[in-house]
Amino acid sequence: MRKDDLYITIPSFFRCPISLDVMKSPVSLCTGVTYDRASIQRWLDSGNNTCPATMQVLQSKEIVPNRNLQRLIQMWSDSVARRQVDAESAAPSSVVVPSQDQVKLLVKQLDKNCSSSLAKIVCFAGESEENREFLARMDGFLNAVFDFMRNAESDIKLIEQVVSILDLIQSKIQDKKPLLESNCLSTILLVLQRGTSDSQIQSLRLLESIAIDGESKLKIAEKEGLLLELVNSLSKEKDERLIEASLSCLSAITKPKRVKTKLIQYRTIPELKNVLSEPNMSVSIIEKSLKLLETLSFCKEGRVEIRHDSKLLQAIVQKVLKVSSKATEHAVTVLWSVCCLFREEKAQEAVVDCSNGMTKFLLLMQSDCSSATRQMSADLLKLFRVNSNSCLSSYDTKTTHIMPC
Repeated sequence: MRKDDLYITIPSFFRCPISLDVMKSPVSLCTGVTYDRASIQRWLDSGNNTCPATMQVLQSKEIVPNRNLQRLIQMWSDSVARRQVDAESAAPSSVVVPSQDQVKLLVKQLDKNCSSSLAKIVCFAGESEENREFLARMDGFLNAVFDFMRNAESDIKLIEQVVSILDLIQSKIQDKKPLLESNCLSTILLVLQRGTSDSQIQSLRLLESIAIDGESKLKIAEKEGLLLELVNSLSKEKDERLIEASLSCLSAITKPKRVKTKLIQYRTIPELKNVLSEPNMSVSIIEKSLKLLETLSFCKEGRVEIRHDSKLLQAIVQKVLKVSSKATEHAVTVLWSVCCLFREEKAQEAVVDCSNGMTKFLLLMQSDCSSATRQMSADLLKLFRVNSNSCLSSYDTKTTHIMPC
């Protein structure tokens, strides 16, 4: 590949043997060959039972994440990104970062030349931590920005610039209560509905930063249309960065029971099932999906919906020991909550029917996971034993009926 004068050589073993692209989520078959998760999953889902590279018949269709290779690819990718940034920073730039005195003047001129002034302030804020601190402490600046959020009109480009500024300086703002006002939340909703992916992600980070207690979480959740828009952002057709930001924001505001109930009404659990069923989702997205599902599983309405969805339960079992230790702990907690803590029989039957479920819980009991996860695995393992005993008892009963007197 070539980017201007920067040549990038891709190591051959970073490429998927099927797609020939750099692997996003490398996984290995029982033959030892590593593929990108999305490519090999499509191959297997098409009914193939051989290894594409060696054509060996697969003894097992289990795929195992290749963590070492994933770390190497990530290190290489970070290195390439740094080289590109260095190359771009070395090139002459047409953007001139304003000085602090110039920024003070720009703030005074916001009413007269709003678009140009905001663009320069965004540039100033993005330049350094010192500049962001300066903006947050500048007399009258935050009030001017909050007023803009309260009285924003339909010019989405201007609103996006204001959101960008607030996102950059959010950690420096001591009092964020004005952002919880109805008009400000309406402006954030407008960006989520009509803004670019980057602006939507910035808005989500802004919402997450103001969800600091039960009252603020309820205000966000009860703003008409806002919670539904967050759920819609989980659609698999969306940008993965947007899905991840939405999951983080939803997890931050879902502690109150009223919020959980609303999320279930808005069909959040089916959306999470779709995310978990996607073969090429990132580790972070899977972890956050399972974390949100865990939160919803402690609500009665959430458990009812989970127990009736055998495909969702199978997807959760599949994530155990296949993604990360965090994902495994969240998955086990969801299964334990539904099957053991609240003893939902339909869920128990679906989990028992999952292939390799018993093996996974046995392995967890012998692993170095947390003691709580080991105990929950032991409880789940009892389901398989009880089911086995029931099957044997049923068989004995049938045998007794057919025996001659």
